Amino acid sequence: MELTDGPVRLRPIRRRDQSAWREVNRRNRDWLRPWEATVPPSLPGLPPVRRPTFRQMVRHLRQEASAGRMLPFVIEYEGRLVGQLTVAGITWGSMRSGHVGYWVDRAIAGRGVMPTSVALAVDHCFRTVGLHRVEVCIRPENGPSRRVVEKLGFREEGLRPNYLHIDGAWRDHLVFALTAEEIPEGLLMRWRAKQPLPSPPQSNPE
Repeated sequence: MELTDGPVRLRPIRRRDQSAWREVNRRNRDWLRPWEATVPPSLPGLPPVRRPTFRQMVRHLRQEASAGRMLPFVIEYEGRLVGQLTVAGITWGSMRSGHVGYWVDRAIAGRGVMPTSVALAVDHCFRTVGLHRVEVCIRPENGPSRRVVEKLGFREEGLRPNYLHIDGAWRDHLVFALTAEEIPEGLLMRWRAKQPLPSPPQSNPE
């Protein structure tokens, strides 16, 4: 499944993305490190858990996607890989929910790429996949990521203490959520409606 809006495109992650993904991730290492999940230390007597290679990551994401538990995308902007978005923790039955995680190249931050990507993914989850609720969990200190959900009108639900292991320690996260009933018009349509109208062309006086 590919999702597009103008120059923004979401598509499944592939093994051949390795070089482009690593290059973007390397350039943004210092910017991403404070917000990126890390592996906590193993319990005494257990072997250490190592960070997966890119190929292992892609294999795991594809397996989870095949099982209906995940939607892993890369983000492209003007044809170039600039980030990653994953809908994970998909639960069916009476809940029908999932949570969205994302990162983007700092070089294109502020151009609306991330809000557009999240809007595309949420609309796909509600209208095609059949989920009822989507949430985003963000560290309180992560201003850029919080601005994404605020721009899109996600509802803040509260704090989850010590929720995820980030940058070497267990970190608190704020929870933001939307349900399908809250955006009957679609999240992308809501986001577009918030964009400023283009200025009319200036006429030259004669």
